[in-house]
Amino acid sequence: MLDSSVDMAWADAAHAAGLPLLWADEHLCVLHKPPALLVHRSELDNREQDSVMDRLRALSTDWLAPVHRLDKATSGLLMLARSPEAARQMGALFEAGGVSKAYLGLVRGWPAEQQLIDYPLARDPELPSTGQPHLEAQTEWQRLARVEWPFAVDARHASSRYALVCARPLQGRRHQIRRHAKAISHPLVGDTTHGKAPHNHAVARHVGTPRLWLHAWGLRFAHPFTAQPLRLTAPPGPEWQQLCASGPWLDPLPALDTPLF
Repeated sequence: MLDSSVDMAWADAAHAAGLPLLWADEHLCVLHKPPALLVHRSELDNREQDSVMDRLRALSTDWLAPVHRLDKATSGLLMLARSPEAARQMGALFEAGGVSKAYLGLVRGWPAEQQLIDYPLARDPELPSTGQPHLEAQTEWQRLARVEWPFAVDARHASSRYALVCARPLQGRRHQIRRHAKAISHPLVGDTTHGKAPHNHAVARHVGTPRLWLHAWGLRFAHPFTAQPLRLTAPPGPEWQQLCASGPWLDPLPALDTPLF
């Protein structure tokens, strides 16, 4: 839903630039970030010249700034503030835990149907954990559906098991979901940093899509200016539909246009 404060020509241009605008008002806007695209340029990937912010700056001189993190490899909902005050208000809301976040992921193995992963994380995942302060981190985890595909990754097993999950991080630590998935031995498929390369390659061949299978599904919060309760959703892209069509799944698949929160 776009209100009258949004220039529709700008919205159309954003869509043409690969950044579909999903929702906006005079304070905030939400777009759908594709996988393999930085939110902004980073020294961690200094050869990459393309980013969400570069594309937006080419379209408009309006003030815009992201209000939360989203990894390059992760697709889905990205919220931006349309003023410094909106950025401050939303930043405070995220910091206070006033925003519920839901992610869709594909993981190796069959995790428990529900669990709370309570595992403190070192501040910087790029550095050795020893000697770093460890920060409180919890992720709620819900298994949505399981599948067993007829290819071997481990020589001990003729088939390989995977599961769709909904992950709800209660904080916003860097790579929190990816690191927690590794901590419980159910790494995200396609995660080249915290996952398992043999599974990443096997699933990419089977499904036909090489990517990190992690998608920012939705946000729920009270609007900081109007107090209106909002539930914003970025439906997964066509590669997720392709993934779901590659069953046979052992459980009923969820409706992917609505996150479970």
